[in-house]
Amino acid sequence: MKGIASIYGYGAYIPVYRIEAKEIARVHTKGGEKAPIKSKSLPGPDEDSLTMAYEAAKNALKRARIDPSLVEALYIGSESPPYAVKPSATVIAEALGLSRKLYGIDMEFACKAGTTAVISVASLISSGVIKYGMGIGTDTAQGRPGDELEYTAAAGAAAYLLGPLSRESVATIEHTYSYVSDTPDFWRREGEKFPMHTFRFTGEPAYFQHIEGAARGLMEETGLRPGDFNYVVFHQPNVKFPQRMAEILGFTPEQLKLGLLSGEIGNTYAAASLLGLANVLDHAKPGERILVVSFGSGAGSDALSIIVEDGIVERKPLAPSVSYYIKRAKYVDYAFYLKYRRFILGVM
Repeated sequence: MKGIASIYGYGAYIPVYRIEAKEIARVHTKGGEKAPIKSKSLPGPDEDSLTMAYEAAKNALKRARIDPSLVEALYIGSESPPYAVKPSATVIAEALGLSRKLYGIDMEFACKAGTTAVISVASLISSGVIKYGMGIGTDTAQGRPGDELEYTAAAGAAAYLLGPLSRESVATIEHTYSYVSDTPDFWRREGEKFPMHTFRFTGEPAYFQHIEGAARGLMEETGLRPGDFNYVVFHQPNVKFPQRMAEILGFTPEQLKLGLLSGEIGNTYAAASLLGLANVLDHAKPGERILVVSFGSGAGSDALSIIVEDGIVERKPLAPSVSYYIKRAKYVDYAFYLKYRRFILGVM
């Protein structure tokens, strides 16, 4: 059996609250008629990237059915940690009861930090340093009120518990490929509350170049072609970018459909491609192959080729599905949105 590491459990979490793009447009009267999504998720007043990561990790452990004390690595990818100086990994590890002998790391690479966390943990397993580890992508994305980002910047988390190669697992990561360059399309300096971006420059030289570079690089190294994959998941800042990327690379709308969630929940940043993968796994069958390609501004992409294993049938029902979290939506107006995102100061 070939591969880097196997996925024993996966878990998703999406906050219950949503705001519709037309509600944001009602206030700002800018871009509403061309909003790139229908609605987006937002954290409740008692939620942040840490609490969401914990919920997703609990679901991953339920599917993995592994004693938490055997997990010896926890890598968390996020650009919105609740503490400027204090790791999220230690809090989540303590709450989950993970091993004290732990490689715990908070990592950042914009929206590809989650896939980088997963690849890093898989490498520890493949090299024999640990047996089980977890990678998480989680974010409560920031968007300045009135900025284009406000229509899409959302919240969510996805966690993957990895272990040694096994047919009884959920899936196997068979190959990875990363592609990076210094492309300043998006940034936030220390002390600034909201990020800056370069509008359409974030598309051609950033998103499209890096996802195409990572995807083509993986396919060249493995000899795989678009037709060899049953599903493809791209980072999804909106709906149109992934659709166009699929067309450029030769993937069909049907291959893309299950992994494209941003129209309903927005861009969950470090969780975006991993949540798309989770939704695919909720529907996938043993033997099917999935291509996942993330993107992080600054800029870079991770590509992962994944084979679904026999254990998916038994493990899939052991935790809530992505569709469960999407369907339980509660919509709020713009005033509550500002309050929940703490853009209005005062008592919550």
